[in-house]
Order: sequence, then structure tokens, then C-alpha cells
Amino acid sequence: MNQVIISKASFNELETIQQLGRETFSETFAQSNTAADMKRYLEENFNEHKVRTELSNPDSIFFIAWEDEKAVGYLKVNSGNAQTEIQDHTALEIERIYVRSSHHGKKVGQLLYEKALEIAEDQNKSYVWLGVWEENPRAIRFYEKNGFVTFDKHIFKMGNDEQTDIMMKKNLG
Repeated sequence: MNQVIISKASFNELETIQQLGRETFSETFAQSNTAADMKRYLEENFNEHKVRTELSNPDSIFFIAWEDEKAVGYLKVNSGNAQTEIQDHTALEIERIYVRSSHHGKKVGQLLYEKALEIAEDQNKSYVWLGVWEENPRAIRFYEKNGFVTFDKHIFKMGNDEQTDIMMKKNLG
């Protein structure tokens, strides 16, 4: 694998984020969900208006992982009121670490995770938190390996299907 570079995303990469989001979400979750629920989720969460709104929120930051000229993954972190649930100003939420399946096991997720930690430290956050689907053992193991512990659960709506996310956090400092 060539060197992977992590760069902050701008409005110019809106389509890249949309494409990465759709592809990586589908690769990861399509087999476990109905086609109708998947289609609805992708349309609602990766349409141009939604991604543009997220990119323009000063409390949300996107980073793209590039291998040569190809986008292979991305990270979205939220602070303040952009957080999806907790909205604790001493916390940073990792909302998404999405990596193309072709790059699983190649440390791209780790690089994106380390960028999230760097942002949390730069912003003097006390902890980092996230939600991960209870039926995604690969992701759960990844976060546990990186020092996260379970602290709660919440419901994630996937179309008409209510799924349970494990909420995990890692204290910093």
C-alpha cells in the first residue's frame, strides 16, 4: 500500500464525501439490511443538501484519507451542538470513520482515528465518544483495542428498522 495522507475536507470535496459515504456504508451494512431501508438511508444521509449542511457546520470537521489521488476513507467529528446525542462541550464525537473495504486491515481506520484524537487534544476535550452498531464486531473490537469502553446504548433508525448502537467512550489525559 502506498502512503495514506489525511487532509481536512473542504466544500470542493462534497461529492467525494457523498460517494465515499454511500459506498462505504453500503459495503459495510447492505447485507444486514433491506434494500429499501438502505436506499432510504443513503438518500436521506448522503444527499447534496445534507452533506453541504454538515460541511458548513463550524462544529463538524471532515477529513479524507487519500492514497495517491484516490479517496479511501473519511472521518467526521462533532463538537458542541453538532454532536448527535450527548452534546457535552467537554467531549468530541466521532460520528463516522468510514473506510473502503479494499483498505480494511491497512491501518487507514487507525490513521483516521488518530486524527480524531489529535483534534480532541487540540480542543482540550475530556473524552471522545461514539456509537457503533451492536452487530458490527469488527468495529467494536477496533474501538476496544483503542481503549474505548461501553457506557450506554441508543436506538439508530435504519429506514424502518430500529437498531441498537453501543455507545462507547474513551477518557483523555
